[in-house]
This record gives sequence, C-alpha cells and structure tokens, in this order.
Amino acid sequence: MGKVGGYLRLIRLVNCLMMGFAVIVGAALASPNAVDDRWQALAYGFVTGFMLTAASMAINDYYDREIDAVNEPNRPIPSGTVKPKEALIFASILTVVGFASAYLTNYACFFTALLAWTIFVTYTTIGKRSGLPGNFLVSACVAIPFIYGSLVVTGEVVLNVVIFVSMVFLSNTGREITKGIVDVQGDEARSVKTLAVRFGARKAAWAASLFYVSAVALSPLPPLLMSISFWFIPLVAITDFGLLASSAMLLRDYSRENARKVKNTVLLCFVVGLLAFLVGALG
Repeated sequence: MGKVGGYLRLIRLVNCLMMGFAVIVGAALASPNAVDDRWQALAYGFVTGFMLTAASMAINDYYDREIDAVNEPNRPIPSGTVKPKEALIFASILTVVGFASAYLTNYACFFTALLAWTIFVTYTTIGKRSGLPGNFLVSACVAIPFIYGSLVVTGEVVLNVVIFVSMVFLSNTGREITKGIVDVQGDEARSVKTLAVRFGARKAAWAASLFYVSAVALSPLPPLLMSISFWFIPLVAITDFGLLASSAMLLRDYSRENARKVKNTVLLCFVVGLLAFLVGALG
C-alpha cells in the first residue's frame, strides 16, 4: 500500500467523493424527477467532479511541497512516498479523464468544468499568496460542482441550488481562513498573505466565525421560499449547530492545534449539510 496509499492520500479521497457526490446533489436539488432519466449524464458528472478534484489536490500538493515540508511533513510528496514529477503526471492523467467525461455530458458542462479548472489554476499559481481572495477562489471551486449538477438536468441554476451554493461558499471560506491559522508557520515563511499571517490568529478566528454564522443565517430560506421535505430541518439543524459550535471553539481557542480540529469538524458539517439538502429535495 506504500505507493498506492501515497496516491490516495495525495488526492484526498474523501474530498474527491464529496465533489463527485456534489454533482448528484446539485442535480437532485434542481430537478429530483430528472435524476433517474439523466443517470448516464450524472455518472459522467460524478467522474468529472471526482477526477478534477483529485487532479487539483495533486497539483496543490506539488506547489505546496516546500510549505508542507514545514507544516505537513508526512504528506506524500515531502515524505518521499510520491515524487514531484510523479504527482504532476498523475494530475495530468486525472485532468484528461475529467475533461473527457465533461465533454461527453454536454458543451455547457464542459465549459463549466473548464471554468472550474481555470479558477483552481489561478488560485494555485497566483491567488494562493493573496490570502482572502485566494480563499474565495477555493470556495468557488467547491461550489461549482453543485451548479454543474443543476446544469446537467435543467440547463440552468435554480433557486434552491443558488441558496445552497451560497451556504457552501460562505462556510468553506470560513474553513479556508481556519486552515490559514493551522498553516501560519509555513505560510509566513513563504509570504502567503492569509488573514492569520497579516492580522494574527485571533482576528482570523473572528473572520472565520463570521463566515460560518453567515452560512447558518441562510439555512431558514429553503423551508420559507420553496417546497421541501420536513426532514431537511433536523439535518440542517445539526449542520447549523456544528458550524456555530465550531465558531465558539475557534473564538475560545485559536491555537494551531484547535484550529485543525475545527477545520476537520467543519468538513463533517459539510457532509451532513449535503444530506440535509438532498433529503429535503427528494423527500
């Protein structure tokens, strides 16, 4: 499992599965009845989301290999499990497969996938050092798969997808700011201008919490504005509680170790939030 395990860790398998699943969720939110009819296009969509996310993770680790040598020395590249050149070749293969599956879906999806890829490359090569603008670029990449799913089945982005994408964008931006607290030592050494580097961990924690709370504030909109299953409410309540609790934890203790715990907790909140909107749409 040495080399294979290294590649799996390189792509962050959970993230890839979540982005592939996000395409399905976006489609279900847009038109639950169309999911069965468009299963082949959605299968291509899942592959696109999975592969392009995997490629982006590999490229990110390639560019971050010096920072990770300080912050995350056990990552596959700094640990020597995967060589930098091998990571780039692997990312190239994943990218080709992702674009091919997008092309097989339709032209709109292909250009949306291309846009997502362009945003990520911009982030990796230019935006990463910019701090908050770079955080916004990452959040855009996380949100696009849901838009992609809506485009697969309806050709447009419907209201509940817009609301969910807004929540995803806000909460993920908070997570990226929190990640900046975790990585502050290596980021400072490389002049990466995260909020934690520029203004300190305390102010970064307040900024992250503001984004988490803003995402929670949007959660009442789906029941108020559209027909949605009752089961959306308890599941989204769990998500809201997790985000609010994460905010409180971060404000109480904005150390690197606690910020890492918060970052991981927020990722679990994402999973429950996905289920909330999916159950709400299909129930």
